[in-house]
Amino acid sequence: MAAAGAAPLLPGLLPAATARAADSGRPDFLLVGEGAAVEVFVDAVDDPAVIRAAGDLRADIERVGGVRPGLLHELPAKADRLVLVGTIGSSPVIDRLVAAGRLDVSGVRGRWEASVTQVVERPVPGVRRALVIAGSDRRGTVYGVYDTSERIGVSPWYWWADVPVERRDTVTVPADTVKRREPSVRYRGIFINDEQNLTTWSHRTQETDKNIGPETYKRVFELLLRLKANYLWPAMHPYSDFFNKHRENPELADRYGIVVGSSHPEALLRNGVHEWEPWAAEHPNPDGTAPVYDYTVNPAVISDYWRARARQNAAYESSWTLGMRGLHDSALETKYATTIPEKVVVMNDIIADQRRTLTEEVGAAAEPQIFIPYKEVLDLYNAGVRVPEDVTLIWPDDNHGNMRQLPNDAERARPGGNGIYYHLSYWGRPKSYLWLDTTQLAKVWQELRRVYEHGADRMWIFNVGDLKSIETGLSFSMDMAWDVDRWDADDVEDFLAEWAGRQFGRLHRREIAAIRTEYYRLAAELRPEFIARGILSVIHHGDEAGRRLGAYDRLLGRVRAVGAELPEAYRDAFYELVEYPVHGAYLMNLKYYWADRNGLAVTQGRGAGTNRFADLAEAAHTQEAALTRRYNTEVAGGKWDGIVNPYPSQIPKAPGRPSVTRVAQRETSGLGVAAEGNETGAARPLSFSSWTRDRRFVDVFNTGFLALDWTAEPGAPWLRLSSAGGSLTEQTRVWVEVDWARAPEGTLDTTVTFTGAGRSAEVPVRVVNDGARALRRARGFVEANGFVSIDAAHFAQRVARGGARWRVVRGLGRRRGAMEAVPSTAAAVTEEFAERAPELGYRVRFASTGTFPVTVFRLPSLDERGHRRVAVALDDQPATVLTGQSVATGNRGDAWARQVEDGVEKLTAHVTVTEAGDHMLRIFMVDAAIAVDQIVVDTGGLPVSYLAPPESYHPVFNPEPAYEPGLDVPRQ
Repeated sequence: MAAAGAAPLLPGLLPAATARAADSGRPDFLLVGEGAAVEVFVDAVDDPAVIRAAGDLRADIERVGGVRPGLLHELPAKADRLVLVGTIGSSPVIDRLVAAGRLDVSGVRGRWEASVTQVVERPVPGVRRALVIAGSDRRGTVYGVYDTSERIGVSPWYWWADVPVERRDTVTVPADTVKRREPSVRYRGIFINDEQNLTTWSHRTQETDKNIGPETYKRVFELLLRLKANYLWPAMHPYSDFFNKHRENPELADRYGIVVGSSHPEALLRNGVHEWEPWAAEHPNPDGTAPVYDYTVNPAVISDYWRARARQNAAYESSWTLGMRGLHDSALETKYATTIPEKVVVMNDIIADQRRTLTEEVGAAAEPQIFIPYKEVLDLYNAGVRVPEDVTLIWPDDNHGNMRQLPNDAERARPGGNGIYYHLSYWGRPKSYLWLDTTQLAKVWQELRRVYEHGADRMWIFNVGDLKSIETGLSFSMDMAWDVDRWDADDVEDFLAEWAGRQFGRLHRREIAAIRTEYYRLAAELRPEFIARGILSVIHHGDEAGRRLGAYDRLLGRVRAVGAELPEAYRDAFYELVEYPVHGAYLMNLKYYWADRNGLAVTQGRGAGTNRFADLAEAAHTQEAALTRRYNTEVAGGKWDGIVNPYPSQIPKAPGRPSVTRVAQRETSGLGVAAEGNETGAARPLSFSSWTRDRRFVDVFNTGFLALDWTAEPGAPWLRLSSAGGSLTEQTRVWVEVDWARAPEGTLDTTVTFTGAGRSAEVPVRVVNDGARALRRARGFVEANGFVSIDAAHFAQRVARGGARWRVVRGLGRRRGAMEAVPSTAAAVTEEFAERAPELGYRVRFASTGTFPVTVFRLPSLDERGHRRVAVALDDQPATVLTGQSVATGNRGDAWARQVEDGVEKLTAHVTVTEAGDHMLRIFMVDAAIAVDQIVVDTGGLPVSYLAPPESYHPVFNPEPAYEPGLDVPRQ
């Protein structure tokens, strides 16, 4: 396998966020050789989490070398080699090495979760050589252990994604000293949420008598530690067993070293979905009725309810959520507090009550304590809720990856610090995305970088839904949480390449990274979970929906090419991590594309072709179902039974099988023609420009079911047609192009005439040929076909001002990269933009004059205590400030909902072009951390479409514009 480039991790390859000393020149440390494995020592007095992790190291060495090491709790009298695992301050052997100056713990001792791995010669009497893994605390040691596992080739995803472990007869690690420094973020973890699929799978395959129990959590805890996470909000929905139902769960978490907390509606580790009703039944009101979960009605009963859990879990390392919301993620209920100020008073009383409870039942160990101003609670917080200074504020996003607000100077100075609750998966308004990992990593990077710059570094918790589809996004988020500076705006794809290399080997890592980047880009245009009828145009810009499906089709071809070259052992992991997401997203889009074509065919009066599109839509849905069935029943021998379901019953607004229409067969025939840009007929001419070298289509179709003969005749010798005629039962797409070498200069009008079944139809053609000399003179973007379309990263000039600047974030947005105004903490600029504001300039050649709308496609971001603004100007004209949505409303159909569904917010200003020729279109930062993806100027010919038009001609960035081929109707 290694020779084929498939070895996921060659010996000595370092995991993320470690410091490595210069090559020592000493021989590698041998873990397995000649059929024997080195023994592993860990002191019996060390923490149980460390002893347990040492057992995993033994198992990992066996996975690689085929021999299981022995586990020792007493030092051997004599050994050639030994692995010494221990925690500084808890392992006498480690402490003696430190005291003797034999173990370099500088930058490690006294730090949070840090570790050093070092080869020490003659560490103790009788031992010639030892690989010493020492941590600053129990989790530091555990992470050092798992770093060693990664270095010998065991992926953190070996079980959860079936990444194979390459077997070797000889297993070594380099003798270099490796230090894992203190993490950027103290608490790093996940929220298992909306976990219907995970519950189904767990019940079927792990514990048939439970709905997510200790056997499943063992796997979850191990994965978290291998990813260098330390924190969990457990599953909490009605279809799952609540975490404390099985007392083994908190005991296991503590034994693994996992800090367990609870989500925003689960105060003091109480699961309201399952636990409140039984408690209320056991503590009835004096009149026998059950108390309601309303602190203004039943404060004593609710307080006792919280107290019981605090007492029960006092011995475990826990995180305590303060405050209150309604049962099962609903809004706070306060019968006797109806106004915002009244509710603020109630919340203050709740927090004070909870703090007393924790002091009395848990004591000094009751930390961290957190307050999560989620949804309506954020309004209360901003209205005056008093959160004690030592409590960590956990700032939520809008459920779609956009932070709602971030700490101000006073909040950053609080000793409790700040953290975030961030969604990589979501159930709810306006639409859900739980099926696939579809949030661009560059988007995650942008927001996490922003929150870190604002001082939110105490706790990062990521909503991962069912966990199983989010492998790549979770890996990246944990990488960022440990070392936020490791990846920059230019190299998020480098993370993907490194990560792919760890799973599938170095040979294909760059191609897999490129595949994932394009997969994320297509999802940024429109998440597959958000697809619906009529979103994408099938008539404009060369069939924008068809071109998008063409991109998916080509991407799937690349996936299959890589998959065909991987050894068989890697096929399951590749299917789970690469093939299924790409193929599934493609098919979800494909069935809606054919359904849209079916609907248009009905409008156009097509005959047999209407039914053909209906068949294609149904076939794509069937293929998608088969793809998922393979995941659940065949991959890894059926290990993942029930883990994947695009349509779990609880998801609102999930796309399903699109409706289609069929027409009754009629024994007739008739010629129909629909030209690009027209739903029916050809009233809008086919437009061609010598700048963009366009390719336009005409759909020729049969209005009946009997075959007909047809012909197409261009009105000029310099028009080229992909087909000049033939026999037609359903439909065909004819592509029209201009032979620019033969076409005269100037504005030319002609036609293409289609004839068949006793009728003729003329399609008008408008050609603007500015000639080769004009092409050579162009210096910037050129107006053509009534618009200018610009990718924001393709600027002519970039000017930094006032300590702020615009930077390119590659892999962000609908194109290849977007422009972001940084630093995110920069002060807003509200006047004198040309002198004070960071600027982007785009040179544009206008052929038209007049006042035109300019639309800036900005990527969503929020600031509920501020603004989201950018300014636009042409040349030296006054700038227009555009104000974007800054508040997450939680409503369907409003500006916020549209921007999170579309992934962009379109902000429009107007500029006046008084003279044709070259001009400078200028974009100014008003508020920091705003990101611009595309800019479109409508000079009178821009058709309505979901995506921006293809980028305009530019002599450097787009010298040979060409439509990528779209998807055509498969031949029968």
